[in-house]
Amino acid sequence: MHSVDRFKIAQRLSEQRPESLPPLQVCLQVNISGEASKSGVAVGEVGDLARQVAALPRVKLRGLMAIPAPTDDFLQQRQAFARLREVFEQLKCDGLALDTLSIGMSHDLEAAIAEGASIVRVGSAIFGERSTT
Repeated sequence: MHSVDRFKIAQRLSEQRPESLPPLQVCLQVNISGEASKSGVAVGEVGDLARQVAALPRVKLRGLMAIPAPTDDFLQQRQAFARLREVFEQLKCDGLALDTLSIGMSHDLEAAIAEGASIVRVGSAIFGERSTT
């Protein structure tokens, strides 16, 4: 699950996960660019949320994901991804066993890979642009 951005959601997922199944793997969605139009936890709140989610019994926090504000400028793409990578690395230094950095899509995957992405979403590169109708 790539879009957990509140403790209430993670808690509900943990409570509803059958004990017969392994813990549900989740990533926290971070609003790395601070856009009002996007969901995600604010950068300054990621640490607290990550520790709360990691303590839940039926979910396993794997990492972070983000979709920054769109830009064609490679350096701006890298800057956004670098901010998330820094948060990711700090959480790991704080003792969280994270292994997933889900950043980048078809238009910015080079910058995402340069900043350590372990997952990139490349649907439009494979399937073409979405129809607007």
